[in-house]
Amino acid sequence: MAQLQPSPSREHSLAARLNSLVAQSRVGKRFKLAERNTNFTTELRAGTATFLTMAYILAVNATIIADSGGACSVADCTPLCSDPKTPLAHCPAHHPHPTRHLVQVPARQPGLRGVRGTHAPGPHRRHHRVLAHRLHCNGRVCEPSLGPCSGHGRQRLLRLLRGRVPRVGFGALQNRINAVGFRAKLAKLVPKPVRVSSAAGIGLFLAFIGLQSNEGIGLIGFSPSTLVTLGACPRNKLTALAPVLTINGTVSLVPGGSVSDKILCSGNRMESPTLWLGLVGFIIIAYCLMKNIKGAMIYGIVFVTVISWFRNTPVTVFPNTELGDAGYQYFKKVVDVHVIKTTAGALSFDHMWKAAFWEALFTFLYVDILDTTGTLYSMARFAGFLDVNGDFEGQYFAFMADASSIVVGSLLGTSPVTAFIESSTGIREGGRTGLTALTVAGYFLLAFFFTPLLASIPPWAVGPPLILVGVMMVRCVVEIDWDDMREAIPAFVTILLMPLTYSIAYGLIGGIGTYLVLHTWEWGEELVKKYVIKGNLKDISNSNLIANANANGRVVDHHQEDDKANEV
Repeated sequence: MAQLQPSPSREHSLAARLNSLVAQSRVGKRFKLAERNTNFTTELRAGTATFLTMAYILAVNATIIADSGGACSVADCTPLCSDPKTPLAHCPAHHPHPTRHLVQVPARQPGLRGVRGTHAPGPHRRHHRVLAHRLHCNGRVCEPSLGPCSGHGRQRLLRLLRGRVPRVGFGALQNRINAVGFRAKLAKLVPKPVRVSSAAGIGLFLAFIGLQSNEGIGLIGFSPSTLVTLGACPRNKLTALAPVLTINGTVSLVPGGSVSDKILCSGNRMESPTLWLGLVGFIIIAYCLMKNIKGAMIYGIVFVTVISWFRNTPVTVFPNTELGDAGYQYFKKVVDVHVIKTTAGALSFDHMWKAAFWEALFTFLYVDILDTTGTLYSMARFAGFLDVNGDFEGQYFAFMADASSIVVGSLLGTSPVTAFIESSTGIREGGRTGLTALTVAGYFLLAFFFTPLLASIPPWAVGPPLILVGVMMVRCVVEIDWDDMREAIPAFVTILLMPLTYSIAYGLIGGIGTYLVLHTWEWGEELVKKYVIKGNLKDISNSNLIANANANGRVVDHHQEDDKANEV
């Protein structure tokens, strides 16, 4: 009789054996893989998807700050069109070296931070969320702490040095606030409809980012009349904008103004090849999600990215322009280690006692507290980690990691480091433990050497996963009682303001403010009933009791007098 061969279904694959080995090891027990119904390969896949979704920060964050002129030294900076006499056609671009310095900052920070920074939530309390430089914070770095994003190199450098000190200060202040547990208590004061709706607002925020051209597929474009409109026109149909003055037929830039990127679509809408390639990536990810195929986000991002790396195609990320040629030359290096020279450790305390310093300090403080609190609790809700009291495991260490990373990020010369909403991509891929965050940290360490490749991931490859994560995060709106206007209106305001103001903090402020206004009358009535009406009733009751006691006393006196008369 022939010997029966074991069924292939009974044979453990390499991945299954690896998962079993890690689950039984100290690492698996430390990160509670079995308790959270996950495994090692799922965490790796989730970390990979998260990193690919957020890798755009390597180049975009550096470009935004470098475009402001703040990272330039006197030697390599030129006036960014701030001189009214400079013709618009002669407006120079920023120097590439400061951008290279800033590209290295998010890549180096995980290694420099040890168990803090990007992967701090991982080893401390098994968190799957990651930290990075949030884009909308760059506007606050440029405006409140640096001034308008234009000017000469020396002026901008001095403003950058002054602006970095408030960021260090508010990071240290947050550490004190978190240490006493005030931040967790503050989060519980947020009304329930605002807490629940914040996840949906962040989902729409992510989708809105994914639809734009800077970090998405470019379906939405700028409109001077309606702010946003249908875009997706080819590159040669995009036009830059600038505030100008016309004096005696001479057109010059408004003092303090600057020329924007090419954001205005002048024709041929919906004809951008990169849009359609991004939509192909969107369909790939959507189909994989429908079929529950693991690694859906990764497949879509990698497919679009690889196609975009080929030159001389309509969808290339390296067009035949000066910037495209420079980007391609940098891409061909594959491995590049660039020393941070102009941004790390440069601080100035000369203007510490001026009003602008404290304005920047408290602006950063309240914005980051609201942003990070909303993000962490929304991600915990999305992953199903909130308990009946609205808390999640290890929230104290998550807040402390956020505050500590802000300090180090500021010392390295970049915008505040905070919880990244793109962590939701890893959650969708099954990430449930700190191994996801550690995986992202490992990729960032590799990015220290492979920055040319990772900085070349096009935005139209990142947009599709952001949009689809937004789809999944909006489902929490079913938990809102839409029949009760006292809950529905604050929830709607929160959801609406987050994407339209491009800020999680402003959405929370709007929702909380609306909730307070709508409940003020009700709370006032309760206070009146509790302290005024009840107090008056109590006084009336006491008066009646006294009157009754006096009346009873008089009756007793009369009875006693009658008894005495009878005795006589």
